[in-house]
Amino acid sequence: MRALILVGGFGTRLRPLTLSRPKPLVEFCNKAVLLHQLEALRQAGVSHVVLAVSYMSEALGAAMREQEQRLGMRISLSHEKEPLGTAGPLALARDLLAEGGEPFFVLNSDVICEFPFAALAHFHRQHGGEGSLVVTRVEEPAKYGVVVSEADTGRICRFVEKPRVFVSNKINAGLYIFSPGILQRIQLRPTSIEKEIFPAMAQEGQLYAMELQGFWMDIGQPKDFLTGMCMYLQALRAQHPEKLHSGPGVVGNVLVDPSAKIGANCVIGPNVTIGAGVVVEDGVRIKRCTVLKGARIRSHSWLESCIVGWSCSVGQWVRMENVTVLGEDVIVNDELYLNGANVLPHKSIAESVPEPRIIM
Repeated sequence: MRALILVGGFGTRLRPLTLSRPKPLVEFCNKAVLLHQLEALRQAGVSHVVLAVSYMSEALGAAMREQEQRLGMRISLSHEKEPLGTAGPLALARDLLAEGGEPFFVLNSDVICEFPFAALAHFHRQHGGEGSLVVTRVEEPAKYGVVVSEADTGRICRFVEKPRVFVSNKINAGLYIFSPGILQRIQLRPTSIEKEIFPAMAQEGQLYAMELQGFWMDIGQPKDFLTGMCMYLQALRAQHPEKLHSGPGVVGNVLVDPSAKIGANCVIGPNVTIGAGVVVEDGVRIKRCTVLKGARIRSHSWLESCIVGWSCSVGQWVRMENVTVLGEDVIVNDELYLNGANVLPHKSIAESVPEPRIIM
């Protein structure tokens, strides 16, 4: 089988991290977002993945050449010269996707969940329609476009944008499988699959919804990235508790790379991910944070709801909170307070940031 992953965006919502590398290569729970998806596709029997790319495609290409051999799958890049939306990339990669006449998966690169690709393929074969999409339940459907489908068959009747009255609490989860026939509907131009292609398919009774079991998150912006991390770690606790870190000062779900070093009298967790080569000095308190590869947190600092970028240095007795995000190679001096700061790469911070703002 084949799959197309939509990775073409600039990743603006996840800046400053995406100023250093493309969003699909940012580590989520110590593994590039894209790798979570590729490994799940491989497990479901996908042998060829097409990445619809534009921004930083060289970095993606180099990383994928390594993964091709490790995963034993073919990874092709389909280059967009201009942004083509969420449907245009299917037209651009038409020849690769139509090869063999089999159904193919399509997914957004920002989605993290327990990817149900095998179940989705089975569901798609059962109903025989042209397309299937995964839906997930949300608590506040009025914030989203919702999917209204038949309870017994899953056939989608219509889509309702931000409903004022309750019609459904299921939203599009950004994971699809299509029969090659869909390619006839899409022209090579900027096109939205959600707004232009899906409504027509639903009207013809050719689109079906399968409900996702377990957690789901669009991790395209920092606060959701951290929420998604908490969900992922909880799922890890349920399925592979041996992968989580335990020991003195570890509270709740904590994931630590074996090469990281943690000092004495620290309290780490709940919901913390510590990357490769990270050094956490004595007496540090970290909760609900991701600390990326090569960063150093000096003694007696206190971090909550932060993302610390690659190779950053956080000084002693620093307090950081409220979705503070440090880009790559940022230095935070001793005894400072950062509240919701968004710091661009290679900056040195010498004074406190008491109110949320961007440091350029």
